[in-house]
Amino acid sequence: MVVGLVRITGGRLALEGGDPELTIAEQAHYLGHQDAFKPSLLVRENLQFWTHFLGAEAAELSEPLAAVGLDTLADLPAAYLSAGQRRRLSIARLLAVERPIWLLDEPTSALDAAAQAILADIMRAHLSGRGLILVASHGPIGLDGAKELRLGERPHQRTQPP
Repeated sequence: MVVGLVRITGGRLALEGGDPELTIAEQAHYLGHQDAFKPSLLVRENLQFWTHFLGAEAAELSEPLAAVGLDTLADLPAAYLSAGQRRRLSIARLLAVERPIWLLDEPTSALDAAAQAILADIMRAHLSGRGLILVASHGPIGLDGAKELRLGERPHQRTQPP
């Protein structure tokens, strides 16, 4: 319902403080389990593509790339990236275009421990700026106190191990 793939049959879905001119889906980023990038484009060009596609103004892309540790690879064809680097390129998209809602499907997949820590810091910063993150994951996401809903169980507060 959040991304607009399932029609709401009763009630309504609204984002408090969101842009009333935009749908919820237009205010959300979706990071799928497969990384969306074009192998023939440079790392920088892939991020430029997504920035333009998502309707943002031409942005300085060095900061998002640096935040995920890809600034030195900006002029490398994306085809040469490892699986973890491809994932970090997808995460850079979250930073390049500001949106209040992040929908993340297995965001830590293919990330080493250091990159998982960077992602956790990025998510904490988004949440501290009053952002909202919905995550589908089979493992820990590095956020203490995250509200967790397990299918078939009641929602509860869970503290993840460090």
